[in-house]
Amino acid sequence: MRIYSVVIPCYNEEHYIEKCVRSCINQARDQFAFEMEVLVVDGMSTDRTRSIVQELAQQFSQVKLIDNPDKITPIALNRGIRAAAGEVVMILGAHAELTPRYVEETYRCMLEHPDAGCVGGIIESEFSDEVAQGIGLAQTASFGVGNAYFRTGQKSGYVDTVAFGAYKKEVFEKVGYFDEELVRNQDDEMNYRLTKNGILIYLDLGIVSKYYVRASLSKLYKQYEQYGFWKVYANKKHKAITTFRQLVPFCFVLFVFSGPLLALIHPLFFLGYAFIWLVYFSLALYSAYAPNRSSSTIFTMIKAFLILHFSYGWGYFKGIFYFLALGKRPPANAAITR
Repeated sequence: MRIYSVVIPCYNEEHYIEKCVRSCINQARDQFAFEMEVLVVDGMSTDRTRSIVQELAQQFSQVKLIDNPDKITPIALNRGIRAAAGEVVMILGAHAELTPRYVEETYRCMLEHPDAGCVGGIIESEFSDEVAQGIGLAQTASFGVGNAYFRTGQKSGYVDTVAFGAYKKEVFEKVGYFDEELVRNQDDEMNYRLTKNGILIYLDLGIVSKYYVRASLSKLYKQYEQYGFWKVYANKKHKAITTFRQLVPFCFVLFVFSGPLLALIHPLFFLGYAFIWLVYFSLALYSAYAPNRSSSTIFTMIKAFLILHFSYGWGYFKGIFYFLALGKRPPANAAITR
């Protein structure tokens, strides 16, 4: 009997963890016979997360709780992978849920694309309020995230990264485990190592998960600033730009700060600066507008676009200064925004 393992790193997720785990247990088995294994790797939560998982483990033998006192995501992932019994190991966020045929679609995709060492699908956002809706819609718009197809859902095919990847366990023996120095971007860095070693990643639109978007623009800012900051360290380790779309927000930040200085040199620079901002907000409005959307949702989307682009770019700028200019190593006990 094939075993499908799901590793869920979490910390203080009492509002979401039960739905997440139950979505894994309640998978259809019409086309493929398999056993589920759900490994919740908890960073010593201080809310009800641990007790909820323990109650689920008493009901379902396939649910296991693993401690992660280090509270670092890639360490949690590696502990889960090493404990996994499955030939396929999927990484899942605690804020996510699997649709009922997610596992079957994963197996189907792997059979259709045997050259892929990792497969994944698209994320459908779930919203708790209008702010979360605006944030979620911005994160699924091409203007917001570029060619991140797992968010935009534009096409199936071979890609450079996926969210909630399902990996053939053998690939970890070939390329190693998640980089435990990376507080953020550990999945992107892993997928870069896969493709660098000739292991393909396939995105299939038939594989669908749901994700509950956090309703906070300030948390969105901190999250993407960390993405940009840690991306630089991944680049430094590999001595390569892992994806060129990461440079766009950095160029945006350079534009934001250099424009006013150039405007002091000559009025034409000011006109050019103002014109580019006009184009930017026109594109943002065009991307955010839909006849059935409220004006407040559209306005939130535009704010989210600005946050996505500026915070990532500013984090990238800080990463260049910290890791490259100063030559420092990752800060000890680095905080992560969740």
